[in-house]
Amino acid sequence: MIAIVDYGLGNMMSISKAVEYLGYKVLIVKSPQEMDNFTHIILPGVGAFRDAINLIDSQGWRRPLLSWIKEGRPLLGICLGMQILFEYSHEGGYFRGLGVFGGEVRRFSSNVRIPHMGWNSIDIKKDSPLLEGIENGSYFYFVHSFYADPNDAIAFTNYGGYFASVVGANGCYGVQFHPEKSADAGLRLLRNFLRMK
Repeated sequence: MIAIVDYGLGNMMSISKAVEYLGYKVLIVKSPQEMDNFTHIILPGVGAFRDAINLIDSQGWRRPLLSWIKEGRPLLGICLGMQILFEYSHEGGYFRGLGVFGGEVRRFSSNVRIPHMGWNSIDIKKDSPLLEGIENGSYFYFVHSFYADPNDAIAFTNYGGYFASVVGANGCYGVQFHPEKSADAGLRLLRNFLRMK
């Protein structure tokens, strides 16, 4: 059973439909107390970092999510859900994330159109089970105004400079794009994640 975390700022339905299309049972989870019966967690997110992290903290998600990650159980953060996994964000101030990955979330410069929206390719720098069977240069669908500036990453994307588009370690992964909106490559990535143990 796959859990999609609903803390109030996520695109649950399209992700849920994509997971079901791949043949998995999925449940949208609104409380941290419901997490025990699942094998994988998907952490979505659309909107502002400040709002998202405040909701996660006020609803008591921080400690259970970090415990899950510490145990090496599979978790995938999508878009804002990926950014939440970093140490800090400059969106709307300066806010502390979950701190799973080193680095900060920053706004794109004024030299590019914001938001970064549409199809763009990934430049794979490391082998990862999340990207198994996905060719370097594959295209995914992005919608975001802030990007992760990490200490390390699996793949990068170029938009006025390189930013992290895929991060991951020890079963915890994040993608800046929307795999559920990214055609065959996105479905392959989701399938790779859902097959992890």
